[in-house]
Amino acid sequence: MSTFGAFPRTRLRRNRRDVWSRRLVRESHLSASDLIWPVFVHEAPEAEAPIASMPGVSRHSIDHLLSVSRRAYDAGVPAIAVFPVIDPAKKTLDGEEAINPENLVCRAVRAVKEACPELGVICDVALDPFTTHGQDGLVRDGYVVNDETVAVLEQQALVQADAGCDVIAPSDMMDGRIGRVRDALDRAGHQKVRVLSYAAKYASAFYGPFRDAVGSKGNLGKGDKRTYQMDPANLDEAMREVALDLEEGADMLMVKPGMPYLDVIRRIKDEFGAPTFAYQVSGEYAMMRAAAQNGWLDWDRVIVESLVSFKRAGADAILTYAALEVAERLARDPYERS
Repeated sequence: MSTFGAFPRTRLRRNRRDVWSRRLVRESHLSASDLIWPVFVHEAPEAEAPIASMPGVSRHSIDHLLSVSRRAYDAGVPAIAVFPVIDPAKKTLDGEEAINPENLVCRAVRAVKEACPELGVICDVALDPFTTHGQDGLVRDGYVVNDETVAVLEQQALVQADAGCDVIAPSDMMDGRIGRVRDALDRAGHQKVRVLSYAAKYASAFYGPFRDAVGSKGNLGKGDKRTYQMDPANLDEAMREVALDLEEGADMLMVKPGMPYLDVIRRIKDEFGAPTFAYQVSGEYAMMRAAAQNGWLDWDRVIVESLVSFKRAGADAILTYAALEVAERLARDPYERS
């Protein structure tokens, strides 16, 4: 490593002295354009139902989703990611509701694209919101089977694309699903629909509040997803997953969770140079929000600092439950001014 000089001639604090000089030398920048807002939609009568384990986050009726989606677009957020809260009566062992063209996801997507066509819409492709067992795929003899699951995921992707979804995001971690979904979309005339692969999705303990939000935690019970989601100890394996997904036609890549896996983001970006997204998952969000509510952290500062860390690691975009409030705050007081 080259040296630039020595103290006392070199004083790195000089550039930190004033706001204007900090802005000039800032290496990583955060704006609303970097944010994707995950939203929960339900069929309950309440327009907005708060989620206890995710303070500040709610489930929305379709009508209410339209108003908050427009608000997100007006704040500069480029896209939302839609996650459904399925009526338990519609959940089955094989998750058939996932391939119903009139399911909650498809109706929500059609409504959002009609009301705000300029807003990007991302749809998760996995079966866990639709199954009685809470797993992301079909279960046969106690095991989540791969190829049979992928055949259903193809159909799920097609009904979502037909509804107007802009980005199909397989999050299931089945082998080979990116190529199969890409081929299915192309055969159906959806060549313009993008595929965002959850290429490095880890079997993490940080997903708990999300499962509360979509109502799958009780279905999963004491089960886990370690036979298909990645071991948190592995980094080289993530590179193999990414390479395979890019070869199969992924347009964008996802790392999930985010903050505990900044090293994964950095290495993916360095090795592949492909569009790389990070998901600041429910557990990351909830622990910061809860600490702030207890007076232990400054929420306004810590949420922005956490998002900047993703940009510093190489993420091109970040899914965060704080996207709307951060985007609106940046419009009033951009981080670059601090």
